[in-house]
Amino acid sequence: MVGLTSAAGVVGFLSEPDAELQIFALRKLNEEIDSLWTEVVGSVGEVEALYEDPQFPERELAALVAAKVYYNLQEYNESMVFALGAGKLFDLDHEGEFEDTIISKCVDTYIALSDTALSNDTNQPPAQLNTAFPSTTNGASSTSASLASPTMPFSQATLPSKSLLSRQDSTNTFDPAGAPAPTTALPPSLAHQRGIQRPLQEVIDQLFERCFREKRYRQVVGIAVEARKFDVIRRAILRASDDEKRNKPAKDSIGQAEELLEYLLGICMDVVQERGLRQELLRLILGLLRDVPSPDVFSIAKCIVYLNEHLMASKLLADLVETGGPRRLAEAYQIAFDLYDNSSQEFLKKVREGLPKQPEPTATQPTDGLDRMDEDKADNAQETDKLLSESDGNATAPSSSLDSPADKPQQISPEAEKAFDSIREILSGTKTIQLNLEFLYRNNHADVAILNKLKDSLEARNSIFHTAVTLSCGFMNAGTMNANFFRDNLDWLGKAVNWSKFTATAALGVIHRGDLGNGQTLLKPYLPKDTVEGANTGSVYSQGGSLYAMGLIYANHETFALELIRDHFKNATEEVVQHGGALGLGVAGMATGDEGIYEDLKGVLYTDSALNGEAVGIAMGLIMLGTGNIKALEDMIQYAHDTQHEKIVRGLGLGMALIMYGRQEGADELVNGLLDDPDPILRYGGIQTLALAYCGTGSNKAVRKLLHVAVSDVSDDVRRYAVMSLGFILFRKPKSVPRMVELLSESYNPHVRYGAAMALGISCAGTGLDEAIDLLEPMIKDPTDFVRQGALIALSMIMVQQNEAMNPKVGTIRKTLQKAIGDRHEDAMTKFGSAISLGIIDAGGRNCTISLQTQTGNLNMAGIVGMAVFTQYWYWFPLTHFLSLSFTPTSVIGLDKDLEVPSFKFHSATRPSLFDYPPEQETKTEDAPEKVKTAVLSTTAQAKRRAQKKEKQQRRESMDIDQTPTAPKADAGDKMDTDEPAVKTEGDGEKKDEEEAKESDKPEGLKKKMEKEKVGYGLENMSRVLPAQLKFVSFPDERYEPVKKPTGGVILLNDTKPSEPKTLLEMKKAKKPAQPAAAPGTLQDQVDAAMAQGEATREATGAAEAAGVLTALDEGGEGDEDAEVPHEFDYHSDNE
Repeated sequence: MVGLTSAAGVVGFLSEPDAELQIFALRKLNEEIDSLWTEVVGSVGEVEALYEDPQFPERELAALVAAKVYYNLQEYNESMVFALGAGKLFDLDHEGEFEDTIISKCVDTYIALSDTALSNDTNQPPAQLNTAFPSTTNGASSTSASLASPTMPFSQATLPSKSLLSRQDSTNTFDPAGAPAPTTALPPSLAHQRGIQRPLQEVIDQLFERCFREKRYRQVVGIAVEARKFDVIRRAILRASDDEKRNKPAKDSIGQAEELLEYLLGICMDVVQERGLRQELLRLILGLLRDVPSPDVFSIAKCIVYLNEHLMASKLLADLVETGGPRRLAEAYQIAFDLYDNSSQEFLKKVREGLPKQPEPTATQPTDGLDRMDEDKADNAQETDKLLSESDGNATAPSSSLDSPADKPQQISPEAEKAFDSIREILSGTKTIQLNLEFLYRNNHADVAILNKLKDSLEARNSIFHTAVTLSCGFMNAGTMNANFFRDNLDWLGKAVNWSKFTATAALGVIHRGDLGNGQTLLKPYLPKDTVEGANTGSVYSQGGSLYAMGLIYANHETFALELIRDHFKNATEEVVQHGGALGLGVAGMATGDEGIYEDLKGVLYTDSALNGEAVGIAMGLIMLGTGNIKALEDMIQYAHDTQHEKIVRGLGLGMALIMYGRQEGADELVNGLLDDPDPILRYGGIQTLALAYCGTGSNKAVRKLLHVAVSDVSDDVRRYAVMSLGFILFRKPKSVPRMVELLSESYNPHVRYGAAMALGISCAGTGLDEAIDLLEPMIKDPTDFVRQGALIALSMIMVQQNEAMNPKVGTIRKTLQKAIGDRHEDAMTKFGSAISLGIIDAGGRNCTISLQTQTGNLNMAGIVGMAVFTQYWYWFPLTHFLSLSFTPTSVIGLDKDLEVPSFKFHSATRPSLFDYPPEQETKTEDAPEKVKTAVLSTTAQAKRRAQKKEKQQRRESMDIDQTPTAPKADAGDKMDTDEPAVKTEGDGEKKDEEEAKESDKPEGLKKKMEKEKVGYGLENMSRVLPAQLKFVSFPDERYEPVKKPTGGVILLNDTKPSEPKTLLEMKKAKKPAQPAAAPGTLQDQVDAAMAQGEATREATGAAEAAGVLTALDEGGEGDEDAEVPHEFDYHSDNE
């Protein structure tokens, strides 16, 4: 039947009084509306009137026609309202553009209504922080408004609608706490007026049911997460679990419910940005994991760590141990290792205390201990979460399933008791530190020739150069315990004075980081001594540096060293010793939340000393790291406004930022207050707080605020750090950073250019990202010295552990670094950057990368904190050592259920040279003098041969013609004549030809070498495995199989043949006697201890020999030996 060509006649029926005619017209229009809607538009009012008439029998048909008319008019909200009024006539199962569009609008409106209802129910004003900040109405948008001027159009003007700074959140990131995403959904108020909630819910329910039938559970979960409908999430996962039970999957395949939970966990950790919503989702996941047939215990552990539920962690470990079986025990050990890598000291301490113990004679003691733990936890939650807008019900998790194993004293079997003792050792960090120490020691590939060249090229009397070489040595040998460079260059080391001596002593802590057994013995000659022992107690700079070094050795590891440093700190009267002691306390007691140490530090802060005040402010933040402690914040804010010392204000600003680490929305009030302060140093602290509070979240709200400050603030320091902070926010999305800072890297302001360079280095560290390198290479030739310095440091951070097979530019960059060192016209600041860059690029003996997230994907707390404090080297060089906290060993260390290191091989499905160690660059240049000697001797020999040839020629000319039959001999002589010049030419150009061949054949030769190599090779246990290599690693060994997918670091292995004898790897460094050094003994005791250590303490003797140099008192007054920067390094000396 031919369709209608005109709607004029049919539309006329709509005005007829007969309902039958009206219904006939609506049916005809509904069938042909896509082609006739332009003629119906004028009569759409009549269609709406029929829908609104309660007596009209086909109201739903009228609504459907009106919906289609408005759809063609692109009035989608109105179309959705009438489509919902169409009831069953609106067929969700019909595939068409109209239906898809209306469903999309329904989903948007459903999410908007859900968010509005939730905000009305739970929106409570956050606790007010008692500060001296001026009150503003614009909040964060009024950044630096108090200092605005007519030359700053961005500070008060509204940004253009298409500006990047005013752009709303992107659709691929869910940020409910930020600015609302642009949406065309029906406004909630209008939705309530039109009364569409019930039909909208019916449509959504039908949509969910259709997804369930088609097993598209992810769509349901995604919508429910955005709408915060946790009951829908639970229903989807339980429905998937029921389907899985009915249709049993294959033996090795992942079930639908488990896969859905992994998807939800991924959304929760990577997409959801609001802290409160993430915690609610994680709690829901934890509850659902118990209903899954085979739950993933490692996913459970990941949720527990983020939720900071130490009782749940203790119970999970106890359940795994009590279940029994080698595999369950290995899983418990693996979770313990993961907990140590991802948790704070305070959390780990509570987990250890919550593990089951043998019952004590007094039955009430364990219960009392648990009560105290619960009270402490409740107090801590009440104190630290006050700044969060959500009500903190986190501490009141369901207690029925979270009871500590210690509340029911039971007898523990000897096997279980041994397992719990092993778990406590793992949670204390001792095992992980020992294994990493052994790995770094046995695989050390540090290039001493680079350090020697640094030492010879830079004048040691200049403190900045001496410090640069010291820092480079520390980074290059971080964790390797190889202090031979200091021992072999005592004369050079003796030129260190004042703060250079402080930095050199602290470098021993970087080199011996993790040497828990010998750390105190190593630093004993340097530590502060009582005045009763003699008049000469040594240099105060080496004493302060030794306390700093001890903190670095025991970094993030609460042991006896913390109390030792605290005692020295409290007894110290010299400001330098207090400075080093404060830094050592902060590093060793990181995130312990110890109120006693905090009060000790605050007492020294109130002495108002600029020298130690900065270090004390940083240390206060390190102790209270991530706690959000309001009392501490109020004390620090008040004193920052009272003191007149800029160094103290700067230290307190960083300290407040550290306290707000990871707090996200909880830090917004503090950030807004600091950014509105007229003092640029406090605004600088506000940017630091924003960077650490939102680190790794990729928050669009934080990025917008940073970009706004970067172009609007009047302080160069604030603008520089605002750009730099982009690296902290976006380090989980490194590929997005080069595009974001591309224009900033070309800014007229050198501070902004420096910030862009460091942002690239922080976010792209260890990735070798080509886009970042392309932006940094032009900055090496920047006219400003500190921009060149930042570019070199950033390049070394990006290129760490890269070889020419992975990135062909690494060789050129290494040569650029060494060229800058040897250029006598280069500026001192650039040389400083080049020196420490050479240490960074070979960090940890070329066995460490720089990583701000753990190998399991969580935030690397120590790494982020180390990087944040390291960036303050701009103001204070000794803080550069903090970068060593970001060094992460790249290893695969397999352990069996006895926590021993078996000897076995795993497989890497790549060519060996792809991830091999980089060659020892430029080491052959040190042999140049020997080559010169050889060339001279060769020339002398050639001269002798020429003389012999000349003499022979003369004799030949004087001989008779009868002697010509000896021509064959003459031929031989001629042959030698022709050979000798060839030898001469070869000797003269031998070195040059070799170098030219190396240069010309490097890329091609490497390519040919890789083509000849066989793909796939075996690696011994405890070998270096780069993060990019992990996806190629497999475990084909028939005996040992990992209990989880390898992620690097320590991996527990399930022994499938436990009855067979096993071969263990020999621990080369673990044999060192791990004995804490007690009070000074007799001379014979010292001799016996030295003989017992033998070769194992050879490196320690390097530090011991250096002690005589570093502890010596400096002659003259402070700064007398500190030479000024030579003129030849000045900018104005380039034209000489």
